[in-house]
Amino acid sequence: MRIAIEGCGHGTLHAIYASITKTCQVQGWDGVDLLIIGGDFQAVRNSYDLNAMSVPAKYREIGDFHEYYSGTRVAPYLTLFIGGNHEASNHLWELYYGGWVAPNIYYLGAANVINFGSLRIAGLSGIWAGYDYKKAHYERLPYGPNDVKSIYHVRELDTRKLLQVRTQVDVGISHDWPRKIEWQGDFNQLFRFKPHFKTDAQNGRLGSPAAKYVMDRLRPKWWFAAHLHCKYSAIVQFNRNADSTPAANAIGAPYASDDTKNAQTTKKIDLGNDTEQPLDGDASGPPAKIPNNDEIDLDMEDDVPAVSELLRSNHGSTVAQASVNSNSVPSDLRDQLPASFARPVPVSAPSVSHPEAITNETTHFLALDKCLSGRRFLQLLDVDPVSPSPDIRANTQQSLTYDKEWLAITRAFRNINPLTSPVPYDQGESHYRPLIEAEEAWVEENIIKSGRMVIPENFEITAPVYDPEVGLHPKEHPREYTNPQTVAFCAMLEMENFFNASEEEREARMANGPPVDSGGAGGGGRGRGRGFGGRGGGRGRGRGRGRGDS
Repeated sequence: MRIAIEGCGHGTLHAIYASITKTCQVQGWDGVDLLIIGGDFQAVRNSYDLNAMSVPAKYREIGDFHEYYSGTRVAPYLTLFIGGNHEASNHLWELYYGGWVAPNIYYLGAANVINFGSLRIAGLSGIWAGYDYKKAHYERLPYGPNDVKSIYHVRELDTRKLLQVRTQVDVGISHDWPRKIEWQGDFNQLFRFKPHFKTDAQNGRLGSPAAKYVMDRLRPKWWFAAHLHCKYSAIVQFNRNADSTPAANAIGAPYASDDTKNAQTTKKIDLGNDTEQPLDGDASGPPAKIPNNDEIDLDMEDDVPAVSELLRSNHGSTVAQASVNSNSVPSDLRDQLPASFARPVPVSAPSVSHPEAITNETTHFLALDKCLSGRRFLQLLDVDPVSPSPDIRANTQQSLTYDKEWLAITRAFRNINPLTSPVPYDQGESHYRPLIEAEEAWVEENIIKSGRMVIPENFEITAPVYDPEVGLHPKEHPREYTNPQTVAFCAMLEMENFFNASEEEREARMANGPPVDSGGAGGGGRGRGRGFGGRGGGRGRGRGRGRGDS
């Protein structure tokens, strides 16, 4: 199967599609079957959506997605993407479970597993920020200044669902790099090209722990990422008999003290002929580092939480917990507090061996740049599934289909509202497994036998299309919409649609305006501060961290 991989999209669909066409001509291909974009897609439908995207106002651009949304253009290649940290987050919120943002362009949702022909694809949207990991998706329109940043942070609940998968996946996608993946490739060359990565890498803070949890669990043949704006390849070898990854709520990863940062490895993927075709047509050799004074560091605006916010969070990171321990409330005063102030007691998840059906032992990692002249942003690959299951093998046509196991996992978690706090603790795989097995039988009886596994092409316009007369800086916030695709998906699985609200409720929220200190129920407000986040999510502002790369 021929696929194209693109790094960050940044609203440049015209250039991306044109680059694929040109590269296919160079490669002697008549096209590709699928395009995968690794985030920062920017599905901006109109000027109001820009108010929900984390980009400084003076650098806003409408991009060209709106032409595909309105129907003026149709994507020439089936396009699949995940969310990054520069998105029209209000639009993607409508499609939490995944859906079409335009004809022939499909968003995977916050987390998902779907099939394209015989290829099984898993995706995890967002970037890492430990202080938001345990929270719900509490952000609702109108967004405050903190909401437009926290909304794209990876959540534990979505990661937890992916960690319940027990059968082989072929392709994994994340916006962030999986944490410590840099040590599995030619890191010396990486640090020469991106010297500011080295400190975070040596401190074990480059990339996303959540993406690593999922990669280590699913062990796909391919893992694609973007975010850090450079091309990088690596090979990860797994021990087939090793235990599964830690539970999704285990911040403070057991692998954080391993020896990978001292490993003298230079493993890289052999991509054969480098089919990448930069806009300047030069696909050979390392890209020239051309200074661009107009290119800004969009992530320099990503604030990290103040210490006070970390202490407020019921589900803070290990840094927050250390602060609590060093400044603990005297026990006599704590005893006088109501029961609701008691610290939650985490459920200890039992260790579970790695699923026997996940047999792949080698993952090929590839990260790519964004679509700019002279950058390495595109790769053509001919990929095959590791070992297609009978359900997937039956899908001989190259269409997007639901995944039986993932539908069962979604059903098993259907009673947890992802929008409200507190998020229930992870009860461990031994708790969820029998629930998922029962739901697989339900999916077989109610979805598969009724022939409803093909993802319907049911895109509908929800928000107004782009009007140039509005300009790029409207004062009004975007409106919240109920997406018919989410309605249909929830109805198919016979579960409540949490992403729906009455017009009265929405009008009341709009009338109240955005929160002054955004954060939602359960302590989500964030102040400005320094430290605590590594590159690849929750990074510090300037001062040697978070320079122009995402």
